[in-house]
Amino acid sequence: MSYFAAAVGRVDGGWTADEVSLRGVTDIEEVADRLRDVEPDADLSLLFVEADDTYLVIMRLDDGEDLRIFGSDSAYAEESRLGALLVGDLKTSVTGLDEADESRAAAGGDDEAEQPAVDPEADPVGDADLLADLGISAQKLLALCGHEGMMPADVTAEVCQVLGCADEVEELREV
Repeated sequence: MSYFAAAVGRVDGGWTADEVSLRGVTDIEEVADRLRDVEPDADLSLLFVEADDTYLVIMRLDDGEDLRIFGSDSAYAEESRLGALLVGDLKTSVTGLDEADESRAAAGGDDEAEQPAVDPEADPVGDADLLADLGISAQKLLALCGHEGMMPADVTAEVCQVLGCADEVEELREV
């Protein structure tokens, strides 16, 4: 299974980005160490792992600590060793949605909810609320992941556009 892993780190209000090799990692802490190594002084570090145009995993570290992870589909854990390592230990239900969000989505209470919040075939796992303080609510992240025709690269691009690091990540794809 092929993958693309891009790490972004925020320092002094700006972003740095680097592609990260996850070859040979043996546990989630080793993945977090590789993320920390990209920008050791970052107040916020994010890792976007896109696999086979199907799966997306987002990892977040604040000040190098407090690891939070979101996976677009738990099936990734069954599909590959890397998937099992990244999302295999996550709870099967997504966190970050409160009952008001869920009932508003079910009732079609806003424009985002007109589309299904998540792909009915997908089983998102982890902390969907990990980007809420950066302008991407759990509902928005789930809607992006579940939007028909959206590839993991498209979701990453959309998220990075909101965060202000889209150019840095796009440069990594062009290399």
